[in-house]
Amino acid sequence: MKIAVAGTGYVGLITGVCLAEMGHRVICTDIMEEKIQLLKTGRSPIFEPGLEQMLKNNLLSGRLAFTVNPKIAYKDAEIIFIAVGTPENHDGTSNLDYVHAAAYSIGICIENDVIVCTKSTVPVGTNEKIKEIIQSVKPPPHQAEVVSNPEFLREGSAIIDFFNGDRIILGTNSKSAAAKLEELYLPLKIPIIKTDMRSAEMIKYASNAFLAAKISFINEIAAICEKTGANIEEVAYGIGKDKRIGPYFLQAGIGYGGSCFPKDTKALVKLAGNVQHKFELLESVIKVNNRQQTLAVSLAKNILGSLEGKRVALLGLAFKPDTDDVREAASLMIAKRLLENNASVIAYDPAAVPNARKVLRDAIEYTMNVQIALENADLAIIATEWEQIKHFPLELYTERMKSPVIIDGRNCYSLRDISRHSISYISIGRPYIIQDKIMEGRSYENSFLH
Repeated sequence: MKIAVAGTGYVGLITGVCLAEMGHRVICTDIMEEKIQLLKTGRSPIFEPGLEQMLKNNLLSGRLAFTVNPKIAYKDAEIIFIAVGTPENHDGTSNLDYVHAAAYSIGICIENDVIVCTKSTVPVGTNEKIKEIIQSVKPPPHQAEVVSNPEFLREGSAIIDFFNGDRIILGTNSKSAAAKLEELYLPLKIPIIKTDMRSAEMIKYASNAFLAAKISFINEIAAICEKTGANIEEVAYGIGKDKRIGPYFLQAGIGYGGSCFPKDTKALVKLAGNVQHKFELLESVIKVNNRQQTLAVSLAKNILGSLEGKRVALLGLAFKPDTDDVREAASLMIAKRLLENNASVIAYDPAAVPNARKVLRDAIEYTMNVQIALENADLAIIATEWEQIKHFPLELYTERMKSPVIIDGRNCYSLRDISRHSISYISIGRPYIIQDKIMEGRSYENSFLH
């Protein structure tokens, strides 16, 4: 099929490249000339395992192309995917300016009947507005059937998710459009669920809100575990074996971040308020997550006392491993709180330093070497569970740091392994391991320290 993709951000680029990999002819368009020129050279503006090689392969095969000219992109297209950004407004609602602009551009440019498929995460009722905009500038004879086709791609494993997803949602009242998209997705052998447009839009928000709720729930249980002497990892394993609950998103830590969960949970709360429903559960999920993101600094002050003049190694900047995305990352909040407490910060990350630097500027130091980050540090805070951190030799903490104190916001290490070293170790929802010399003259809150 001949396919166009509006937007070459995370979702648009993954969608376009993977559809080309399936054998379709795909042309992606974006208003950012610099990004399009970069993509034409086979380089990806985002870090995603396997993406750049697949991008290069499909450019060379001629199945994939990029342009800033929507007329070129949409000419003769059978399906157009809208995958532009929906950033958060100041009031928590989704900014739909880019979606509406894409719809207007499609209406202006199309010269044949087309299926417009919305990948962007949008509030309920948006796809109806998309069709209204297109029809306002492109009246019959050309028809545009609109389909809500939300994405469920996890950053860091997006290509795997595209080809091995749990389900594909098609929200439309058009049987012909649904049949065309079923034909498109058939080779993937992924279950297809057909709904009306509004239900499809809600499925996306509800999915992300539920997963965010699981994260905040397990973090609340972790807080109780710390006060009672239970171990959150054993608790999570035990409840996760219940098929009704499942093991996923039950890892205690310093909260969720990224481009989806924070934005989508707030947008759903706002959407509920707009229809006179107070979404108290989701409001609490957000409140818990906001607290979790500052937990590491609170723990540091509890253990070390004043942070003034302390050198802190912040290990991990991306909101999760295998991505360079720092949007709503806990690391940014931690860095800012450390600076407010007059600590000096050096941050390590194998991929996200350029993006973090755009936010934090030169307020902190940066490195792509863990050992350099730890050199003469008073404290290490683990904010991202990169494999490079999970497999970092524990003895190097004692060799490199001024005083080996680790606050592990992602529970990267086993307590058994840590106990073999002279390291003070504070993790989430598990007993602390504290060396006596660290706590001289101070008290602490956790009653089950070893």
